[in-house]
Amino acid sequence: MGKIGGFKEYNRADESNLAVAERVSNYNEFTIPVPKDKLKEQGSRCMDCGIPFCHSGCPLGNLIPDFNDMVHQEEWQSALEILQSTNNFPEFTGRLCPAPCEKSCVLGIIKDPVSIENIEKSIIERGFAEGWIKPQPPKTRTGKTVAVIGSGPAGLAAAQQLNRAGHTVTVFERDNAIGGLLRYGIPNFKLEKGIIDRRVVVLEAEGITFKTNVNVGVNFSVEELNQFDSIVLCGGATERRSLPTKGIESKGVVQAMDFLTQQTKVLFGESIPDQVKATGKDVIVIGGGDTGSDCIGTSNRHGAKSVTNFEILPKPPVGRSETTPWPFWPLQLKTSSSHEEGCDRNWLINTKEFISNEKGELTGLKTVEVQWKMTPGQRPELIEKEGSEKIWPCDLALLALGFTGPEKTLSEQLGIETDMRSNYKAHNYQTNVPHIFTAGDMRRGQSLIVWAISEGREAAREVDLFLMGSTNLPTKGKGDLPSL
Repeated sequence: MGKIGGFKEYNRADESNLAVAERVSNYNEFTIPVPKDKLKEQGSRCMDCGIPFCHSGCPLGNLIPDFNDMVHQEEWQSALEILQSTNNFPEFTGRLCPAPCEKSCVLGIIKDPVSIENIEKSIIERGFAEGWIKPQPPKTRTGKTVAVIGSGPAGLAAAQQLNRAGHTVTVFERDNAIGGLLRYGIPNFKLEKGIIDRRVVVLEAEGITFKTNVNVGVNFSVEELNQFDSIVLCGGATERRSLPTKGIESKGVVQAMDFLTQQTKVLFGESIPDQVKATGKDVIVIGGGDTGSDCIGTSNRHGAKSVTNFEILPKPPVGRSETTPWPFWPLQLKTSSSHEEGCDRNWLINTKEFISNEKGELTGLKTVEVQWKMTPGQRPELIEKEGSEKIWPCDLALLALGFTGPEKTLSEQLGIETDMRSNYKAHNYQTNVPHIFTAGDMRRGQSLIVWAISEGREAAREVDLFLMGSTNLPTKGKGDLPSL
């Protein structure tokens, strides 16, 4: 512990945000960094716990007390080395991770937890600013070739780890730029795309080949993959959930990911003739998760007349629920920066009908209030509240309902077995086709970016072991010990 009692002396300090009126006028990131002298104090708040529960809370197993201590001692390069030993892309997780590590921080039992995520972001940004982030190509090549399908966080992590092992790696991306959902699924105001681009430059300099506009199984046959010694499928869970609701086909009912993707593409100069715009409209976002929040922020930047959010579940408690005590991930109300920008939030609301005019254009939503009946040993039952029907004016309804699993194109053409949820089945990341592996949302279902990076790293280790018979790639809890 860098400073004995630091957690008693200093309070938590987080990044602040630009004023709402200023930030909604553009699509740039709007956080204001914590001053450098305050970061030293924040690092010293780490308690050096006997059992650092933050390790188990982090899917990557980040060495959190170690880099916190280095920040306190102002040994920033050492902090960077420690951080990058377990996390390929702290610039992504430091912006986008919900920080399960902080929810399991021991200090969080009695005070605000250590600001782990912000410290992580500060370390990697200092690394780029000082020029410490340099390409690290392997000293030798194995002669083995690997195709990575998908360039989201799982695919990028797998590619970098496999390249470090000396394999020749080609990453295929079906869109026109690298990044997967990082690129087009997350708004620019949460992740400016230059952050992705600067990392891709490093990866290319390390020897990884990227091919965009290549949709394997569509405009690139799966037979062409036979040239590779191994394949890693990291295409994500991109089948979007819809609603079996009357009027769903109305013009103005739009999938959230289409709405977000179009906006980012237009922002970077692409022409979308029929771009879905929220300008001057009554917008209703159905779904209370992160994607719904992103739609709210984007709608406010479009200049929506009103923005309303529906969630079918009950409103979570403001504080940690007794059902999810420390160190578990808490059931707790989350208010994002997009919510703060303007939104009418509603819980226990179910959409019964999308109402349209004679032209098929959406004009309103019919809803009903609901309750959940909980019976031990049985699935929760949705009960409609009698007499609670309501008509809401609505010109644009955005469906932010998550994803049901990966698309079937690759699994069907490659003969990959899937589970009951349509995820690609794998044992130790290896599918039923021995030389084909899978990682990320494609294997585990829709999840967090930090889990995707972890999956990519672990899958790369298994691929290396398959190709070479042994591996020195690290794995969670085993450091750099070789696997034989």
